[in-house]
Amino acid sequence: MADPELFDAFVVARSPSLLRTAYLLTHDRGLAEDLVQTTLTKTWFAWGRLNDDDPVRYVRRVLVATSVSWHRRLWVRERPTAELPEQTAEVGDSPEAHDLWVAIGHLPPRQRAVVVLRYYEDLSEAETAQLLGCSVGTVKSQCSKAMSKLRVDAALVPLVDDGSRS
Repeated sequence: MADPELFDAFVVARSPSLLRTAYLLTHDRGLAEDLVQTTLTKTWFAWGRLNDDDPVRYVRRVLVATSVSWHRRLWVRERPTAELPEQTAEVGDSPEAHDLWVAIGHLPPRQRAVVVLRYYEDLSEAETAQLLGCSVGTVKSQCSKAMSKLRVDAALVPLVDDGSRS
């Protein structure tokens, strides 16, 4: 699989999906783009060693591992400016979808990764465990903790008739 043209085709085909997953993991468009770029750079160096017909599993694992390692690292983020950049809709345009992504953004990185991989990427518990490098039991417990936090998250409290949160 050392063919650079195969890598180029892979990047073109999978970048939108990787960017969506990265956004759900980081909850920041700029960081998501950086995460995808870093992941694809790491993948390029390993491309010749990959012997799978479909390297998506490897790339997802690199994406998640890099995301978690970035969160662990204490680094200085960009500083705010007086002028905000133009905002675009990320995932889902409805207010309910926005509230869901806000609530998922409140989760710790490992729980967020489990929720994204299990429910957005539709991976099984075993596949998620393999990607995260942990046991199936850890995936189950992290998912359970994440669901408990989401049930009480203020972003998901239903609206009452006057538009305020109940």
